Amino acid sequence: MRVDFDPETVGRDEFYRLLTAVVVPRPIAWVSTVSATGVDNLAPHSFFSISCVAPPIVQFTSVGRKDTLRNVEATGEFVVSMAPEEMFEQINATGTDFPSDQGEFDAVGIEREPSLLVKPARVAASPVALECRLHSTVRLGDSTLVLGRVVHAAVDASVLTDGHPEITRMRPLSRLGRDQWGTTAGIRSIARVPYRP
Repeated sequence: MRVDFDPETVGRDEFYRLLTAVVVPRPIAWVSTVSATGVDNLAPHSFFSISCVAPPIVQFTSVGRKDTLRNVEATGEFVVSMAPEEMFEQINATGTDFPSDQGEFDAVGIEREPSLLVKPARVAASPVALECRLHSTVRLGDSTLVLGRVVHAAVDASVLTDGHPEITRMRPLSRLGRDQWGTTAGIRSIARVPYRP
């Protein structure tokens, strides 16, 4: 027997909790931006994916109008740093609703490193950083989809195997439902089956 949930009747918050519990695991974009007044912002966004390969475009969604979105709109730049397992508590702490004039790098004690092509800093301890310039935004109800063209990727040599990022070395976190987070334990591999008529 299935239980039915009608988004029109259960309410926005309850349906949000349902969606985030069933659309899992969700990779985390740890997005750094700089405000128009020079404040370094860093926040995790778990509505994150690849949008296009050529040109390379990634996307994240801002639920509501948060500092990250305002900064991207003002400056046209952002960096997505991968959220590694060992920084679990710091990543969670950057999700705190700090005042706009208080930067999360300093508030949480996260070391920066300069980006190569954009102004926002990268997270120094993250093994992967994607430097992005704003491609476009799409307003969808109470949320805004942000699409960024990747202009540079920086990958720590320690997570590369034969020149390719290795998941067991990167150890990215993901978001699940409620306050649950996922790790990369229990990885399985299987090759795609080619069609042969």
